[in-house]
Amino acid sequence: FPLSCVQSDPDAEPYWRDVGTLDAYWKANLDLASVVPELDMYDRNWPIRTYNESLPPAKFVQDRSGSHGMTLNSLVSGGCVISGSVVVQSVLFSRVRVNSFCNIDSAVLLPEVWVGRSCRLRRCVIDRACVIPEGLVIGENAEEDA
Repeated sequence: FPLSCVQSDPDAEPYWRDVGTLDAYWKANLDLASVVPELDMYDRNWPIRTYNESLPPAKFVQDRSGSHGMTLNSLVSGGCVISGSVVVQSVLFSRVRVNSFCNIDSAVLLPEVWVGRSCRLRRCVIDRACVIPEGLVIGENAEEDA
């Protein structure tokens, strides 16, 4: 087990995360988007090797009303388009589309998710290729989400 931990710096604590539950998977992904993550994906001395599909860069655009696409403390992968929405402390995998007037907070959106206009997604994991209909609210009311 100790050999499976990541430790790029001999003085640093080894990094290992159990992602066997949905909550643990969510927390591990959001840690990567934190200002000082436990696992530094940008450490050139400890590269993370993975398949990298050739995609256009992420794009942040204004919607027709002039509202800007904006992200804070988030990871946004290639092929994503954020149009006139706010994404905070979230991880967007490849080819995610966030349409206008959305608020995405502490969310993990897997590849090819499409988010309709005026959605609010908070503290959630959205599976690959899901289509979130216009105006849907997730993560603000536990009873409604159940």
